[in-house]
Amino acid sequence: MKISSSCIFTDIPAQLPIELCQTLFSKPNIRIERIVSKGHSSAKDEWYDQNQDEWVMLLQGEARLTFALSAPVDLKPGDYLLIPAHCRHRVDWTHPDIESIWLAIHIFAEPVAE
Repeated sequence: MKISSSCIFTDIPAQLPIELCQTLFSKPNIRIERIVSKGHSSAKDEWYDQNQDEWVMLLQGEARLTFALSAPVDLKPGDYLLIPAHCRHRVDWTHPDIESIWLAIHIFAEPVAE
């Protein structure tokens, strides 16, 4: 078995015309992603309504998540939260001058294809 490592803070493009989303690890019931935002947000009337739970941690930067049925949440480095399946939410704001780096873990009730 080959063991390898990497750093979540490396290989970030100098220009981010769109939010960068990369799958770091995937198994049938889980997907771990690195998301990099820099001034990105959801479209005005766009809401995420996911079939799976999502645990997110903001590792760097600043962001605000807005929820359809609860108060907005401002995030700073180290903050994390669990977004239950079908909890409608959106990224309302990310810092425009620095990269906001997220670690997102999607937890599926039913296995999905890798």
